[in-house]
Amino acid sequence: MKKSKENKYKFIDLFAGIGGFHLAFHNLGAECVFVSEWDSPARKTYQTNFEKISPKVFKNGNFAGDIMAIDPKDMPDFDILTGGFPCQPFSQAGKKKGFEEARGTMFFKIAEIIKAKQPKAFFIENVRHFMKHNNGETFKTVKRIIEKDLGYSFFPQIIKASDYGLPTHRPRLYMVGFKDKSIKFDFPETKPLSLTMSDIFGGECNKKIGYTLRVGGRHSGLADRRNWDTYLVDGKVRRISIEEGRKIMGFPQNFLFPVSETQAMKQLGNSVAVTAIQATAEKILDALKESEKK
Repeated sequence: MKKSKENKYKFIDLFAGIGGFHLAFHNLGAECVFVSEWDSPARKTYQTNFEKISPKVFKNGNFAGDIMAIDPKDMPDFDILTGGFPCQPFSQAGKKKGFEEARGTMFFKIAEIIKAKQPKAFFIENVRHFMKHNNGETFKTVKRIIEKDLGYSFFPQIIKASDYGLPTHRPRLYMVGFKDKSIKFDFPETKPLSLTMSDIFGGECNKKIGYTLRVGGRHSGLADRRNWDTYLVDGKVRRISIEEGRKIMGFPQNFLFPVSETQAMKQLGNSVAVTAIQATAEKILDALKESEKK
């Protein structure tokens, strides 16, 4: 999809990490107008890669740190809210107190921003087990706040990156919703692998689809059940490099990591899978455009 004035939707990137959402939506012609990420090394990687393609965000002071300290009234207007928010326990989940039971959590901030800014859509994600957290009460609370308190539609689905071309399972819970509840939305159809781990390594790998990149437990080794970064390639033990991790997660070759290898691997382990995010983002933009034609 080429950029044009017709599809210049504006989005914000919350809990931004190194910018997987930003990259996906930018590739589809949308414009990022606000970013929030508190981690200093992640901010460094983010700014290195996005200052050239989204200069206004950085020039206008919209590259924020802690989102909890931001007043939604001080944020620019936007069409789509995006973000992979941390899973925090809801102390009163299931008490049916609406906003009150979410207060103090990162999700509450998302809800507060949606209520204040009334975007056309949102696209948030979390770990697969978010649906089962606190015996499912946390997810029920999120769903109820979105549908009842905020008045948005709610479409949740567990998505695997390997179903959208990338050689890693990385199952995540994607949650999409629209202010116009008449909008029909379907998650994108799955696609065959476009890369295997043999392609990633440039040699015969013992696994077609790789492990999910993680933050801890590096260098565990092939024999360890916690291993996620070591493979057998052409009969030799190989450990994933930054370059290979970048490919696994769907980042382009020119995506830079101006940080240590330890930090770069941590950032990739925390990141969203760009290809899967972009496939879903395209469906969101298509749904918005279709609704505006009517």
